[in-house]
Amino acid sequence: MRNNKYYTIYLEWAEKIKSGEIKPGEILPSENDLTKTYKTSRETIRKALNLLAQNGFIQKVKGKGSIVLDVQKMSLPFSGLVSFKEVSEHSGMKTKTTVHEFALMKPNEFIKQQLQASPKDEVWKIVRSRNINGEEIILDKDYLLRKHVPFLSKEICEGSIYEYLEKKLKLNISFAKKEIIVEKVTDEDRKYLEIDGFDHIVVVKNHVYLDDATLFQYTESRHRLDKFRFVDFARRGL
Repeated sequence: MRNNKYYTIYLEWAEKIKSGEIKPGEILPSENDLTKTYKTSRETIRKALNLLAQNGFIQKVKGKGSIVLDVQKMSLPFSGLVSFKEVSEHSGMKTKTTVHEFALMKPNEFIKQQLQASPKDEVWKIVRSRNINGEEIILDKDYLLRKHVPFLSKEICEGSIYEYLEKKLKLNISFAKKEIIVEKVTDEDRKYLEIDGFDHIVVVKNHVYLDDATLFQYTESRHRLDKFRFVDFARRGL
């Protein structure tokens, strides 16, 4: 439990910020004050604050402290390669995944092109909606080459595909090429998501590669406009 104390502290403050108990622009207690409050080490407090900063709850400003940010939109890392399960665990939000389509298929011409597949290749197709805090607001459409993923199940897809690929199949998922665009809402979006009157949707397209530069997955992740912000960290250097 001692090793996870920083995470418990993180969840407590994340909930205070999400519930509105602490407003955007307010400053959290100092590291010294938090150390005394929780009767723990300064390192533990720093880990909790760093996790709050990484997930978009606060901005640490030298000379001022930890300033609370507006978190009405869920922050998703754009440059990172993380699963929805990993993001939801760090966000502290209530989430649920529903699998609407699960099939092994011959790819159409579009998917062949995206995966550089041959006519003999078979592809797993998974369509999943993501419920966050009671609303269906993400639609994920995944296509994985069977020659790299010999077995998959609906139960695995309801959990974390990446956890299965890395822990069970021992695949080394390395990097992805990403594109973010805005498209008109489709009938499929309206079928599985709570669109709430929006005509457009944010789409993140991923081509995902193994560590030997083999392309094995193509994904379209479709997000309701008003619920997300895509965040990145950039450092200026020569």
